[in-house]
Amino acid sequence: MSVHSAEDSKKTGKRNFNDQFESPDFYAIDDLLTEEHKLVRASIRDFVKKEITPNIEDWCQKAHFPYGIVRKFGDVGAFGPTIPVEYGGGGMDYISYGLIMQEIERGDSGMRSTASVQGSLVMYPIYKFGSEEQRKKYLPKLASGEWLGCFGLTEPNHGSNPGGMLTNFRDMGDHYLLNGAKMWISNSPKADVAVVWAKNEEGRIHGLIVERGMEGFSTPETHGKWSLRASTTGELVFDNVKVPKENLLPNKSGLGAPLMCLDSARYGISWGALGAAMDCYDAARRYSLERIQFDKPIGSFQLVQKKLAEMLTEITKAQLVCWRLGKLMDEGKATTAQISLAKRNSVAIALDIAREARQIHGGMGITGEYPMMRHMMNLESVLTYEGTHDIHLLILGHEITGIPAFK
Repeated sequence: MSVHSAEDSKKTGKRNFNDQFESPDFYAIDDLLTEEHKLVRASIRDFVKKEITPNIEDWCQKAHFPYGIVRKFGDVGAFGPTIPVEYGGGGMDYISYGLIMQEIERGDSGMRSTASVQGSLVMYPIYKFGSEEQRKKYLPKLASGEWLGCFGLTEPNHGSNPGGMLTNFRDMGDHYLLNGAKMWISNSPKADVAVVWAKNEEGRIHGLIVERGMEGFSTPETHGKWSLRASTTGELVFDNVKVPKENLLPNKSGLGAPLMCLDSARYGISWGALGAAMDCYDAARRYSLERIQFDKPIGSFQLVQKKLAEMLTEITKAQLVCWRLGKLMDEGKATTAQISLAKRNSVAIALDIAREARQIHGGMGITGEYPMMRHMMNLESVLTYEGTHDIHLLILGHEITGIPAFK
């Protein structure tokens, strides 16, 4: 979000939502992008400036999830951009997907969570592991935003160790009987469909598509969040839910299936968190040139310049990491460990930049007139979900040494 004029706000009683965001590109990384990439980015940036930044502070203050944004995300092509066009997706490459996530999270992490769950955690497994009938039934409606989806993996007692899940299903002959519960599920209170991971009677993990309205299926909402307040979060509860056999994802089982989905989502987060970092940097740079202390802009002081220089350095390094990772994704060569490095790095630098930007803004930095405190609170969730900061460190440690420290 742009820097808002505190003086204008005092005079009019309204916030100045003139979004003046300018993306930093110190190493001319745009030269590495195609014209299509730039068009995709411009389209989503315009969408964010029109639909998200004028409203996001009020949504977050009120802990309100604007359900109408779901259809708008579908209209602008934010859902399933890498899914083939024949199923309603964008048929784009992974650089385009990354840029879309970057621009949306520049607006707000909760908004990006809504989009990336839909694309990477719901549409991706249905496309990758589903039957042709499942693809045709679900993907077009998810791509358009007619339906909202969620992803059920994390449980109350199994977060970083999803393989220990207790949610299970039994073969009852003409259907499956599903029991268990999932927690911290983005989109769940409003979701029409859920891709749920559960163990069969042999203990093998499978994916099932559970639909709103199935008897015994409920989605209690999680209240009292200090983070991702414009996103809706809840539980998935399964009490003897009868799931039709045709709703089992047939083409892959085992823990590797949901972890593949998480790789796709973590890739999007690596770009998304970078968008939040850019927004904080741009706000701080702009404010440092406008805020006068000791008869000159605070941007003239060495310590403020140090903060801005370090922000730009970390953003530039992260941009190069994300671009290279996107090329590896397009070539089918990206590894889980490479994705972990990017996700962990982008979120860490974004949090640091949000905190430093807040300091540059002084007391004004804690208000909704500026975006840093909101980004900071959001990024605390992003630091934890889809692999915590420390778990990604251990994934890298395993890759380096060949020794798994978490088993």
